[in-house]
Amino acid sequence: MVDDRMPTIWCNADLGPLAMAALQDGTRDHRLVFSEERTANLGAGGIDPALAEANIAFGQPDAHQAMEQNDLSWIHITSAGYTRYDRDDFRAALRTRGAAFTNSSSVFDEPCAQHLLAFMLAHARQLPQAMQAQLSVSKWNYMPLRTGSRLLKDQTVVIVGYGAIGERLAELLAPFNLRVVGIRRTVRGDEPIPMYPTSECDHWLAEADHVVNILPASDQTNGFFDDRRFSLMKPGALFYNVGRGTTVDQTALINHLTSGHLAVAYLDVMDPEPLPSDHPLWVTPNCFITPHTAGGHLHEDVSLVMHFLENLRRWERGEPLIDRIV
Repeated sequence: MVDDRMPTIWCNADLGPLAMAALQDGTRDHRLVFSEERTANLGAGGIDPALAEANIAFGQPDAHQAMEQNDLSWIHITSAGYTRYDRDDFRAALRTRGAAFTNSSSVFDEPCAQHLLAFMLAHARQLPQAMQAQLSVSKWNYMPLRTGSRLLKDQTVVIVGYGAIGERLAELLAPFNLRVVGIRRTVRGDEPIPMYPTSECDHWLAEADHVVNILPASDQTNGFFDDRRFSLMKPGALFYNVGRGTTVDQTALINHLTSGHLAVAYLDVMDPEPLPSDHPLWVTPNCFITPHTAGGHLHEDVSLVMHFLENLRRWERGEPLIDRIV
C-alpha cells in the first residue's frame, strides 16, 4: 500500500443487492465511497469529484481524470475490454507513479468461450434452422435438417485476437479433433496452441473453416475484417464475432453472406449497439444475432465483485494482480 492510512476505494459500478452486499462485506476494513452516477460494465463513467479521495478505483472511472489523480494507485475496471484506457498517455501516467491497472477478463473468458462453442455446435446440428422451421411454418423439416447436420471435427478453427477467451475456447474445443490456431499481435511463444502474428492472418483465413473474431476495438483493428479479408476465406466458411462490432465492415459481411460465399455468421457484437430494428443485418440470410450477451451469466455482478476482492487481497499482500494490463 502507498501509506499507513485506511485505503479509500471509489466505486461507480452498477451493482445489484447481492453484489453490493459482497462488496461492502469484503471491504469492511477500507473506506468505501460511491459515485452518484452508477455505470454498467460496458459504459463510460463521467468525471466524479469523489474519485479525488480514492487510492483504488473499481468500476469505470473517467480515463483522463484517473490519469491526473496522483493518489490513485490501482484501477480495476469491470469489463474485459479497455479501449478507452488503451492509450500511451494513460499507460505512461500510471507507470510514472507506479500505479496498477487491471481488467476483468477472468470473469468473462468462460462465458464468452462457452457462447462461441454454443454457436459452433448450434450450427453443426442445425439448431437455428430447426427453430426457424418451428416458429415460421411448424414444418417437420426432416431431410434438409438431417442432411445439413455436421460433426464438429476434422476442420480448422482460426482464432483472431487470441487472449483469455481464445485460450479457454481452445480448451473447450480440444475433444473435437479440430485443428485450432491463434492469431495475436504479439506471440509470446508459450501458448498452448500454434500461434502466429497478425501479419500471417491472411494466410490462415484461407485455411479456415471457422473464423473466430475476438479482436478488441482500436485504431489498428477498426474494419479489420473487410471485403478483402472476407474474400480470402474459403467458400462456405463460418464467421463468428464476440470481439467488437467496429472490427468488421458490416456491409462487406452482408454482401458475402448474401452471395453465399460465407455460409453463416454468428454475431454477438455489432456497430452500432443496440442494433436498430431496421438494420439490414437483422434480415441478412444466415446471419444469427445475440445482443452482446456472450459474457453474461447469472450473478455476473457478484462475479465481478469477487474478482475485484481477490485482487484486493493480492494488492494488500503485494502479490501479482490477476488480469494486470499496466
